[in-house]
Amino acid sequence: MKAMIVREFGAPEVFELAEIPTPVAKPGEVLVRIEATSVNTVDMMIRQLGPELPLSPPAPAVLGMDFAGTVVALGEGVTTFAIGDEVYGCAGGLADLQGALAEYMPADARLIAHKPSNLSMREAAALPLVGITAYEGLLRAGISAGQRVLVHGGSGGVGHVAVLLARHFGADVYATGGGEKQLALIEKLGAKSINYKTETVADYVAKHTDGAGFDVVFDSVGGANLTNSFEAAALNGQIASTVAMVELDLSVAHFKGLSLHVVFMLIPMLHNHERAAHGQILTEIAKIVEAGNLMPVLDEQRFTLTEAGKAHARLGSGQGMGKVVIDI
Repeated sequence: MKAMIVREFGAPEVFELAEIPTPVAKPGEVLVRIEATSVNTVDMMIRQLGPELPLSPPAPAVLGMDFAGTVVALGEGVTTFAIGDEVYGCAGGLADLQGALAEYMPADARLIAHKPSNLSMREAAALPLVGITAYEGLLRAGISAGQRVLVHGGSGGVGHVAVLLARHFGADVYATGGGEKQLALIEKLGAKSINYKTETVADYVAKHTDGAGFDVVFDSVGGANLTNSFEAAALNGQIASTVAMVELDLSVAHFKGLSLHVVFMLIPMLHNHERAAHGQILTEIAKIVEAGNLMPVLDEQRFTLTEAGKAHARLGSGQGMGKVVIDI
């Protein structure tokens, strides 16, 4: 089969087209003919850092975590899928798991689900990693109808899905962005936009919550921005972060009685730990999509398999709007 492989790690230009053996579905796996894959920040980190990142696969490697495609073979013991099923998931591209930048990919059947019937393959491929991340974070934060929810980075890959899911759960949603396009997208998604470049945290907490703070803060920016999340949260508030690799003074969190939930959705893949939870979440997300409450935003530029490097460069440029998708 054709695949874009990485023999050495570095700039987007490291991808090269190669012919490699078509994989076989092992027990508990399905073999998927890949129709589309999307690029996530972690895909770029693996491509850039390689062995410096503990979750990276050894070279030569086939990257790409998210995918949508069609089941073409079943491994021993698989009963939840049939040949010809259209599926989506996040099931490879790290450690010893082959990724989706190839014509075919083996996938643990527990990590995938039937594709939402009203999405194209491109649209479905954009959802798994960001969808699982947003869903897990919001549920761990105990989201419920009527709450005031703040999403940091509401126009980003994870952020825009968190906005839509929070609205689905009945919350009153606010989201930060840093430019006209980002703010316009946030409003289009049904949230109230906050320009973090012109409004201080104190300003928008006073404006939107009468100074009480937000019940749930979903922080897809993370890092140093977590201090803004602490400041924006209500007393006994809940914070979900997808980027917590930072040293912080937790004094504000202490005196406000905040709960911090760190979401790292790669754990099931990396450690073969509770993988079925991801298949279950994707099944729930498919229902939400089919009910008309979640539609991923795709970047306007299109890429083919041999343009994987250009797709990575597009995401890395920061100029994209929505998920960058590659057609296989």
